[in-house]
Parts: sequence; structure tokens; C-alpha cells
Amino acid sequence: MDQIKSLIREIPDWPKPGILFYDITTLMKDSAGLTAVIAGLQEGVKAEDVDVVLGIEARGFFFAPTVAHALGKGFVPVRKPKKLPWETESVEYALEYGVDTLEIHKDAIKPGQRVLIVDDVLATGGTAEAVAKLVEKLGGKVAGFAFVIELDFLNGREKLNGYPIQSLVHY
Repeated sequence: MDQIKSLIREIPDWPKPGILFYDITTLMKDSAGLTAVIAGLQEGVKAEDVDVVLGIEARGFFFAPTVAHALGKGFVPVRKPKKLPWETESVEYALEYGVDTLEIHKDAIKPGQRVLIVDDVLATGGTAEAVAKLVEKLGGKVAGFAFVIELDFLNGREKLNGYPIQSLVHY
């Protein structure tokens, strides 16, 4: 995974002072790097253990559809409020300063379906935990999580205790 890590640009003080941002756009424009990410995200995932792949807005949308395609599965988007055109189920989750909401179509996941959740970064785990709750609210089962980057120092993995988690690059 050193190849992947070497393609991620580090931008200090963005979006605000004191934050070191890991920019994946440099990774995505590199054909070999992007191929390695897609292969890595599906590594260890057996197609027969997953019914659908879910991507979290916005940057999870970069990877989840391709992983879904590679596994021969469908893709389900989870979006910010008022972005989906049909009836939705929603969940609120805590941010550092306030709350946010995510939505999914009520008919996106059938009871008992096994869902692989894909996103670009596991930080504090709040977003991923909220998405797991959405999946379970619809009767689905979280088959696991796949992340490109995990920020170990933020301990987000603790919020996802009990779920299989795969992260390609650790900081």
C-alpha cells in the first residue's frame, strides 16, 4: 500500500489552520494507483458475502460504484438531505460542532441484504456509524467497511466495533 500512500498529496492547514488534509485527487488521476485502490478495497471481500455496495456522499461515490461493478453487485448512494428524489429514511449524527443528517431511499436495501459500505476516509467514525444505523434501520446487515484512508489517531474504528473493517492506508 506504499504505492497508494505515495500518491496522496498532503496539504497543511486546509480547510483550516492545524488540519493536515490528505488529498486523494492525485491518487485518482494515476491509473495504476486507482487500479490498486479498487483492487485493495475489494481484497478479502467475497462476492457471495455481499448483496450490494453502498457509497457515502461525496467521495465514497468515487470508489463504491467501481467496487460494486468489480464484485458484480449494485450500488446504493447515501446522500445529504434533499438530494434523493424518492421517499427516504434518515439518520442524524454528531459532528464536532453540531449535527448532520444522511439519507437513503427507503427501498434501497431489502431486509436481510448484506451491505459493504465504502468511503474514502475513516476519521472519527461518526459518519460510518450513522450509515451502519441507516442500513440496519432498513433491515440490512453490514457485511463490512472498506476505506482508502484511516486516520488511526482519531480512533474512528472504536465506533465500528464488531464490524469487519479494511483500510488501505493508515496515518
